[in-house]
Amino acid sequence: MLYASSILKASLGAGSFLKAPMLESRPPGEPAQQPVLVPIRSIGPGERERIARHLLDLDVHDRYLRFGYSASDEQVQRYVDALDFDRDEMFGIYNRRLELIAMAHVAFAPADQPNDCAEFGVSVAKHARGRGYGARLFERAVVTARNEGVGMLFIHALSENAAMLKIARKAGATVVRSGSESEAHLQLPQATFDSRMSEIALDHFAEVDFQLKTRAKQFWSFLASVQEVRSGVRAARDKSAQ
Repeated sequence: MLYASSILKASLGAGSFLKAPMLESRPPGEPAQQPVLVPIRSIGPGERERIARHLLDLDVHDRYLRFGYSASDEQVQRYVDALDFDRDEMFGIYNRRLELIAMAHVAFAPADQPNDCAEFGVSVAKHARGRGYGARLFERAVVTARNEGVGMLFIHALSENAAMLKIARKAGATVVRSGSESEAHLQLPQATFDSRMSEIALDHFAEVDFQLKTRAKQFWSFLASVQEVRSGVRAARDKSAQ
């Protein structure tokens, strides 16, 4: 973990437009504490079910902000089914139950289009907001887009989506309003050795965290099953003793 942190400090330090690495902000009302890295994991095609569950759990207003319209369950499912994991990048933040609580989609241009631009979209579960996850996912997306040779990262958002526009402005993006919609674009510097090492370190850190959460969940499930067996045995003994 220290390895990941040291590389991030070196690569996102002086001269970088990102002011801080992927650090978790404390929820409002909580006492100040030492910031920690937020594990952000690259999502593969095997996670479609988790992605669908996360997006379908968004309420009508949140879907409106994420997609630009009030997407129905069917439309959300079509979006999930059409995700191109070979071309695009998806990133996620998981809780201890391995539920996807925040997700970002970095959409790269198709093969027949100029490949120096990409688009960023993000969604965060309602109960996980106020922790800076949207900003952390944006920073993670910037690292990958930069290393893929992208020179301009776009964010298409509704003008009322203040949280998303705040993230874009804080990163130094130019925001242009057009009626009810806004277009933000952030110019990215060229990839460097440090930026590539940062991505490797971030991926490793997130994968280790995910595996630990997986093992913990399996262990607690095992303990729960043992407890059920013990309860059943006690109930049987009490019944036979009557």
